[in-house]
Amino acid sequence: LPHLTPMGTAHMVSIADKAITKRTAIAQARVCFTNPETVGMIKAKAMKKGDVLSVARIAGIMAAKRCPDLIPLAHPINLTHVSVDLQLANSRSAPSQGTPWAGCVNIQSTVECTGKTGVEMEALTAVSATALTVIDMCKAVDKGAYIALARVVFKDGGRSGKY
Repeated sequence: LPHLTPMGTAHMVSIADKAITKRTAIAQARVCFTNPETVGMIKAKAMKKGDVLSVARIAGIMAAKRCPDLIPLAHPINLTHVSVDLQLANSRSAPSQGTPWAGCVNIQSTVECTGKTGVEMEALTAVSATALTVIDMCKAVDKGAYIALARVVFKDGGRSGKY
């Protein structure tokens, strides 16, 4: 395990000898609502804390830039691009589609850099902070809102290539 010393203690691995390449990662997450009024209130910008989607987008961008402050063994990276996209979706109740919810926000972040290590953790941090911000801004009207499906869906660059 590269993040462990021979004594078994955690450390940040050296990336000094790695090649500088363009790195890209895309992550996604979803915030699901239990109150059928939540999506309408977000659309109408009627939440007491303000414009949910705009504030959450900025929170995600800021979080990607602060990833090494949150993830102990993440390298500080000079990011060249961070975008966070949010889309509202209507309810889902068909049993064949999984757990029902009363609408949701689908979140996707794209993070890029030219560097020696990937940006997967930055992309995940972006969608996670975005999702947490959505929940924070909506919790007064939807105490049952939850985060689902946070994952990396695309990665490119470096020795391991695309996935």
